[in-house]
Amino acid sequence: MTFLLTIGTKKGLFTATSPDRREWRLQGPLVLGGDGSTVQSGVYAIGIDTRRDVPRILVGADSSHFGPGVWHSDDLGVTWREPEHAPIAFPEGEDAAFVRAWQFAFGPEPDVVYAGVEPHGLFRSDDGGVTFELNRALWDHPHRSEWFPGFGGAAIHTVLPHPSSPERVTVAMSTGGVYQTVDGGASWEPRNRGIGAEFLGDPTPEFGQCVHKAVRDAVEPERMFAQNHGGVYRSDDEAGQWTSIAEGLPSDFGFAMVAHPRRANSVMNFPVAADVRRFPPDGRLQAQRSDDGGRTWSEYSEGLPSEPYFGIVLRDAATTDGDDDPGWYFGTRSGDVFATTESDGGWHRVVGHLPDVLCVRAARV
Repeated sequence: MTFLLTIGTKKGLFTATSPDRREWRLQGPLVLGGDGSTVQSGVYAIGIDTRRDVPRILVGADSSHFGPGVWHSDDLGVTWREPEHAPIAFPEGEDAAFVRAWQFAFGPEPDVVYAGVEPHGLFRSDDGGVTFELNRALWDHPHRSEWFPGFGGAAIHTVLPHPSSPERVTVAMSTGGVYQTVDGGASWEPRNRGIGAEFLGDPTPEFGQCVHKAVRDAVEPERMFAQNHGGVYRSDDEAGQWTSIAEGLPSDFGFAMVAHPRRANSVMNFPVAADVRRFPPDGRLQAQRSDDGGRTWSEYSEGLPSEPYFGIVLRDAATTDGDDDPGWYFGTRSGDVFATTESDGGWHRVVGHLPDVLCVRAARV
């Protein structure tokens, strides 16, 4: 048994493998393209498709010189392939160009892969991520002209397919908020009731919220959690109504949230001091965990640095590996990656001094 940890950074992709999730063997930065152009590229999106006999790794990388691309590996990162034609591209005549992929997500149907991208687009692949097609209904939504870039870009950064109902998909974006389809992508409705947007004239608008991350409960899929640009929320009816669960947290600002892969009502949050002070609260790196749906929170930081620390966790830089004894992982803008397991309960540093960590994904392979 081997655990694979993939780490997307501002300057390329790294992987780490371990038989026990204590000692790790690091490789990278990896060369995705034959010309070596991707080594220094920003890797914002990674997906590990474990539905296959041998997992497929999807990587979305961009380069200030060569532009964005999508690569995949079917041998756990030993070799990489980039399709001859750009797998993600807006149709000719559209007023947009593909900037980067922000997330890959896997639906309940074999070989279905979703890509949330910048600018505000959702693409679907039916061949395991080799080719993608734009979802026209969301792209042509009458609200789109009023979706504006967040500080990190105009991105659909979260895609949450329903695990057993292929026709139901929920997305979150900066800015715009949460949208959902219940008819396989033919139509989309905003699902933001209860989420605040104090930066707008209307503090609770139909849409326009800057949701930073949303996650789905692994046991009760109609339950969702969201980290907003100010505010932490739970929904018990698949985003129909959101309720604040920020009480007890040191800050209601942040980017990353991760749901427990096996247990209901369990979620981990990585708070940031404030919008205008993007450091860990009190300069102390920490995770906060709730096992009762956000009613109460407990600090989950044993083993993390005790000295002042100023690197935060970005929206896709935290994950689990889905194991029966789940491993939890996160990376920071200071270039450190930490891991723990449910049975261990204390974090340890997998690697330090990498470039800014943008994305972390893990799986048992």
